[in-house]
Amino acid sequence: MRPVSVLAVAAELFPLIKTGGLADVAGALPLAMVAHGVATTTLLPGYPAVLAALPDAEIIAVLPQWFGGPAQLWRGQLAGLDLMVLDAPLLYDRPGGPYAGPDGADWPDNAIRFAALGRVAAWLGQRGVPGFTPDILHAHDWQAGLAMAYLQFNGGQRPRTVMTVHNLAFQGLFDASLLGALGLPPESFVVEGVEFYGMIGFLKAGLVFADRITTVSPRYAEDIKAPETGMGLDGLLRHRADMLRGIVNGIDDKIWDPATDPMLSARFDAATIDHRGVNKRALQEFFRLRTEPGALLLGVISRLTWQKGLDQLLETMPVLTGLGIQLAVLGAGEAQMEQGFAAAAAAHP
Repeated sequence: MRPVSVLAVAAELFPLIKTGGLADVAGALPLAMVAHGVATTTLLPGYPAVLAALPDAEIIAVLPQWFGGPAQLWRGQLAGLDLMVLDAPLLYDRPGGPYAGPDGADWPDNAIRFAALGRVAAWLGQRGVPGFTPDILHAHDWQAGLAMAYLQFNGGQRPRTVMTVHNLAFQGLFDASLLGALGLPPESFVVEGVEFYGMIGFLKAGLVFADRITTVSPRYAEDIKAPETGMGLDGLLRHRADMLRGIVNGIDDKIWDPATDPMLSARFDAATIDHRGVNKRALQEFFRLRTEPGALLLGVISRLTWQKGLDQLLETMPVLTGLGIQLAVLGAGEAQMEQGFAAAAAAHP
């Protein structure tokens, strides 16, 4: 039997572009699924870093006018991953991150940028490129959610669809006046469609029209059906509960293995766990902290946002420093929180 063919759609993918766990899953899942007879091609936006990493990619389609400018679709391979890249310079050839500029502010045209990604995904799902016929279109988070709406309103033959929610708090909400610019018909702007409290909801579109919905754990699948944690989408998720399943996120144990990790100062396993002391000292030296073996050293690697509880960590800084606890933080996020941690580091070097 031929492998199941999946077209995955994501705004980021490790090792090319990453802001959070979505990139890790998008990069690791295709490799893990090979053993289960699943062949995945992942569609990405053509950020400069992505294009630079694929010098041998080939053009498989030319899109003369794609959301305001010319675009091309490239296909290439990297580290065992089969990739397609939407090279639309007007939308993606710019400095900064995938969603925001160097100043930290969201790109004002994010609705257009990720509608373009979703629409080309739907086009590919409906055999836009000869010889590429995915059985399943797998959309990751709000940036890919509109692909489900395009498939719904395009009509015709289409693949089965899966929408994965990595973080329900980020929903891709945009002004209703953009409906025409996004290429969506007026009849899509209803409660049973893309409308969400008077706005266009990219994630909501995916949740409404996908054949199946998954999320990052069984517990999270339950949480997002509750009014307190459902971010306004709990009613829809309860309505579609039979189609919703939580699957625990795993780790790539080829990368995250302390016995082989070349990034560590000292490698260790269960039999040599005392070697971790060398790594602790290296971390203390890197952050110019006191190199005391007995000091309690806390590490945080996170997006700096209230949703991760980082505002509460800032509030407890006087308690931590008063107890002589060391804190090492790696992250980026909300400007106010970045400034708060920078100020704390300056006050307590």
